[in-house]
Amino acid sequence: AIFVMLAACAPAGAADPWYQGKRLTVLINFAPGGPTDIEGRLFARHIGRLMPGAPNVIVQNMDGGGGAVGTNFLGEVAARDGTYVGYLTGPAWRHVSVPERARVDFLSYNSVAYQPGTSVYYVRADVSPPAKTSADLLQVQNLIVGGLTTDSSKDLLERLTLDLLGVKHRYVTGYTSNATARLALQRNEINFFAESPAGYRSVVVPNLVEKREVTPLYYDPQWNGTRFAEPMQAKGIGLEPFPEFYRRVKGGTPSGKAWDVYLHMLAINGAMQRMVVFPPGVPKEAIAALREGIRKLDKDAAFASDAEKSLGYVPDYEASDSVQEEVNRALAVPTEDKAWLMDYIARASK
Repeated sequence: AIFVMLAACAPAGAADPWYQGKRLTVLINFAPGGPTDIEGRLFARHIGRLMPGAPNVIVQNMDGGGGAVGTNFLGEVAARDGTYVGYLTGPAWRHVSVPERARVDFLSYNSVAYQPGTSVYYVRADVSPPAKTSADLLQVQNLIVGGLTTDSSKDLLERLTLDLLGVKHRYVTGYTSNATARLALQRNEINFFAESPAGYRSVVVPNLVEKREVTPLYYDPQWNGTRFAEPMQAKGIGLEPFPEFYRRVKGGTPSGKAWDVYLHMLAINGAMQRMVVFPPGVPKEAIAALREGIRKLDKDAAFASDAEKSLGYVPDYEASDSVQEEVNRALAVPTEDKAWLMDYIARASK
């Protein structure tokens, strides 16, 4: 009787951790070698040991459609028992820009954490006339911009910044990843591109910037609705944020619908460039365990050391219990701005 009473009074925490003996697959929605893959594999390398139950962690890449293929697979096909989680780039912005392409409503996914991000822009130095400095961008003729898909945040930000600057360009999209677009730039198929600091620091700087094959231009700042801020990934890069670059080369501050949409994109994609999400309907125990592991990750010395070596910075994840509410709130964009954006995307396809 005493043993029965003790068992009944045992705390819930005495039970085996929910992930004990399980395997967690981290689905990355871009191809190997790109910045999402670099960050996602770093995340997968450390998260298992920090989660209650210490599950084995493996990585699966599923690229295509500017990240839409992997995101749709996660929502439609992946197991909903907590053994599949997405490490995704771009799903929040795609929910705003092309919701019809999502076969599962993104707001039904379980958002566990997100990470602010930015893009760093660069141009081949041998364009005509040569781009010896960033300001030379305004004089370039026959600028060819590379992208992933017409509705991806990367493509839209590239086009918007150039349109705001008044730089004429030809737009070529359909590259499956940053790595393939970067290769196209090295082959001189395109001569203007942008990518996240992970790829920029680890690949572009040593292989292209230091060899003076490309000229760095500017990066996207963070925007909270009232002021700009420097993303932690941009620290030490030595470039101006786009608004300061614009002020230096054009004077004043941009205006109009293109500028309004650019700011919306900073508020959404800049704050939630990388997202850690479960498919709909996963057990709450899985969400709690992964979120606990991510909170530990932000303070983990081994992760920080590994990140500095491979990325040049330490990713900072927001993993509070209110993440889902914050995501839902950020995705509310005024109807007129969304209509302008739809037309802007449509024009890119003509």
